Formats: sequence, structure tokens, C-alpha cells
Amino acid sequence: MSAPRPVFHAVVLAGGRSARLGGRPKARLRQEGRTLLELTLDAVREAAGVVVVGPPDPVLPEGVLRTREDPPFSGPAAGIAAGLRALEGLPGADWTMTLACDMPGVAGAVPLLLEAARTGPDAAGYVCVPPGGHRQPLAALYRSDVLRRAYTGQDPADRSVFSFVRGLPLRDVTVPEDTTADVDTWDDVQRHHLT
Repeated sequence: MSAPRPVFHAVVLAGGRSARLGGRPKARLRQEGRTLLELTLDAVREAAGVVVVGPPDPVLPEGVLRTREDPPFSGPAAGIAAGLRALEGLPGADWTMTLACDMPGVAGAVPLLLEAARTGPDAAGYVCVPPGGHRQPLAALYRSDVLRRAYTGQDPADRSVFSFVRGLPLRDVTVPEDTTADVDTWDDVQRHHLT
């Protein structure tokens, strides 16, 4: 009998300054008519609960929660902390997925993370790593209780996500290069055919 598919929550980060894009919100960039936020939310449609961490203006699908890191623009670690707080009121899930909304191909990584959790060796979490690349903690699946403990009692503002998770026994999940390629510059916008 095969292991059941993991039950997970998702924290979608959509609150950066987009400084290298002149302040244009990455979440609103479009690929084939759909925003990067819509693509990311579609990638986690099977989640038991989803929270978007970012500004109040994007319209979200029914049932998707919204919160903001405190203070605003204090980085992805603070965003994850805010997302975890927002999810506390939902029925529990063994796993929490963290995704930045600036990776247009991230939908290809989600099933690989879930399969690793279902069939792989026991771990505190699974982190996407493209060939020849580095770990991407914003395309990862963590045991919810372990991730919450890592953030307990610490101020996450302006700290790296790695400062919270580097000591955890995480497993790498090799993913195609385009699944974690993010959008930081106008060259990236062109490469991913975004508008």
C-alpha cells in the first residue's frame, strides 16, 4: 500500500518591493494572460489552506487567506512568520509549503516536493535545487511543527530564511532549472515572456 499524499498548507510570498523593477509588483506580472500570483496559487490548489503574504490589493480566490509581514517589506523570513500565524486558525496540516510568487515555472516543482515527502527518506523538509544550482528555501516543503519551532521566539524581520532553516535536516529535491528561476530584473521579465 502506497503512502498517502501529504496534507499541506501553503505560504505564498507576494510582498517584496520589486526595487530592480522600478517598484512594479512582481505578483502582477503576466504570463499568457495570468498573473504570477495566479500561477502560484494554481500550483497549490490542492493545499488544505493557503495564505498570501503581501499587500491588500490583489483580488484573491475565495478561501485564500491574506496577511502582511510586520513591518511591511521586512523580507521573506518575516513573510513566512506572518503566514504561519495566519494559518494557525485552520485545521492542522503535517506540512507547510513556502513559495515565492516570482517563479513563473514553480508549478513544476510542487508535485516533486509532494512526492519527495510521500516516498522519500524521513526529513524535516524538502528543498528544491535546480541542476548545478543552490537550495531555494522559497520553493520548499517543511514539516509544519519543525518550521514553527524554528521561528518560535525569534524576530524574523530583515533576516534570511536560511538563518531559520539551515540547521534543519533537510533533503534536496532536484528540479528542472526553470521551476525555480525567479524574476528580479527586466532581463528576467523578457526571458520569461512576461508583460
